[in-house]
Amino acid sequence: MDIKVIASSSRGNCYQVTDNGSSLLVEAGIRFKDIQVGTGFGVSKLAGCLITHEHLDHAKSIKDVMKAGVDVYASAGTFEALGITGHRAKPITAMQPVQIGTWTVLPFAAIHDAVEPMGFVMASQGGKVLYLTDSGYCRYKFKALTHIMIECNHSLELLHRNLAAGIIDIAHKNRVMRDHMSLEHCLDFLRANDLGAVKEIHLLHMSDQNSNADEFKLAVQRLTGKPTYVASA
Repeated sequence: MDIKVIASSSRGNCYQVTDNGSSLLVEAGIRFKDIQVGTGFGVSKLAGCLITHEHLDHAKSIKDVMKAGVDVYASAGTFEALGITGHRAKPITAMQPVQIGTWTVLPFAAIHDAVEPMGFVMASQGGKVLYLTDSGYCRYKFKALTHIMIECNHSLELLHRNLAAGIIDIAHKNRVMRDHMSLEHCLDFLRANDLGAVKEIHLLHMSDQNSNADEFKLAVQRLTGKPTYVASA
């Protein structure tokens, strides 16, 4: 199992997840040229592309990916919000698994200010990967995960500190708390799940202003005892 971070921030998100049989692109929120470079010019070999929601830092190049001959999987609400149609657009439904190449993908509902946002569990013979970002919290528990890719956007302490310093305003603070996963909620999620089979944890989509990568990584490693990586590309 190989997880490649092509981009992970509010400026754009894109990841490639590969097992021994096929690769999935997860998000297309950067320029298509950068997706081409990030995949080693292997876009046409992708089994499919998963999109969580319609915000452009996750879906900017969705049309280009489809034009390259790759099927894109997202909720019907996401496709509608983006005005996307065509035979390469494959609507999926929360809690209904779909087979994509060598992967069985289970979509589930996320908590975000989007029409029909989703997270994904991607399973193959190589392992079982959770992908969840742009979600205030997670209402589900999962079994037998081997890899976790999860948002760790901010900490409540830094949010309050930056609000008091005038670096952010109250509207920004409230939106971030509602629609993005905090370090505290990330740790709660990890406590609630069986991590016995987990090999590594990837922390995604950290805020430029409201996070501390070293502290967040250390907090997760202390709690879980698992190798932890900060997605910073």
